[in-house]
Amino acid sequence: MKKIMAIAAFAAMLVSCGGGMKGKPDFSDNEYAVRTIGSSDADLQTKYPATIKGQQDVEIRPKVSGFITRINVKEGQTVGAGQVLFEIDNVTYKAQVNQAQAALTAATSQLNTATLTYNNAQKLFAANVIGQYELDASKNTYESAKAGVAQAQAALASAKEALSFCFVTAPTSGVVGSLPYKVGALVSASSPEPLTTISNNSGLEIYFSVTEKEVLNMSKTAGSVQSAINTMPEIKLMLADGSIYNHVGKVVKASGVIDPATGSISLIAHFPNPEHLLKAGASGYVIMPHKATGAIIIPQSCVADVLNKHFVYVVGKDNKVKYTEITVDPNDDGESYIITSGLKKGDRIVVDGITSLQDGMEIKPITEAQLKQKLQKTEKLAQVQGDGVIAVGKALKGE
Repeated sequence: MKKIMAIAAFAAMLVSCGGGMKGKPDFSDNEYAVRTIGSSDADLQTKYPATIKGQQDVEIRPKVSGFITRINVKEGQTVGAGQVLFEIDNVTYKAQVNQAQAALTAATSQLNTATLTYNNAQKLFAANVIGQYELDASKNTYESAKAGVAQAQAALASAKEALSFCFVTAPTSGVVGSLPYKVGALVSASSPEPLTTISNNSGLEIYFSVTEKEVLNMSKTAGSVQSAINTMPEIKLMLADGSIYNHVGKVVKASGVIDPATGSISLIAHFPNPEHLLKAGASGYVIMPHKATGAIIIPQSCVADVLNKHFVYVVGKDNKVKYTEITVDPNDDGESYIITSGLKKGDRIVVDGITSLQDGMEIKPITEAQLKQKLQKTEKLAQVQGDGVIAVGKALKGE
């Protein structure tokens, strides 16, 4: 019984010494890490939401109306230019070809007869057997028969072309997209959806938008938007799963107008796609590097974001903190902010534990190195506490 009471007392001592620490600093002593603001150069990266499109995305639509009788491809299949993708019921169009062919045969026969008559009329006219009127009438019949043949030939060509439209072919090489229609579906040129889309995925275009302010800054620095594009560094692409695509791309062009709804302009980058990993219609993020020279850069972890505004705690000479609004460059790498106003060199800001601060609160400033030591000490004490609890548990079990 005495042994159990001693173990319980030891456990209580561990709890009282540990105080529930879990490897986090204890700010109850009012010690906060403070950094003095300076300027520096930094290589930053900005992420932009992006849409992936093929360099050539072609909608496949039928030119004639009819029921689909055969689908010769599957979604995701690679096809070549001229390959037959779909077949549309062609019975009616074959009948039209036959009818046009028969009309051409009849017209040709009439032309042959008219030719014989006209040739004979010329001989008779030369022998003064018939007059000028009969000769001219024969010639007119001949010319009319010639026109009839030409008209029948045009009708036959048109009928054959309509028949060929029943075999829908790929206008370019690429990858087959979705197939919304099945065999038996009635389709036409006015159908709401295309039969499919052929995407040339050998190289892809990545579309992303930048703000009007960024475009103006680029233009002022480089002289024009196109000059700025020409000097842009190579960019990376983050895929939907968070991985980085293993080929870099280059911004090649910009849209000519600014979207009035968003105040942004679209940039287009080209990425190679030799492994056909990228698919048209997918999404991701463009990662664009840029260098900040002589800028005030602070970690985002020390900034409070409230209603699209940014605040930091500035430490005064009396060690009292002031809740101060700042403005930041919209281009950030997800870890740091470039400060455009609200802070200056020499200011001191709190860099950790800002959620436990209040405006006007007096603190005990420590360096970031001291905070690191404090964290290490806390973690060690937490480990000792954990080991002690484990030992108490084993003792109570009699192990």
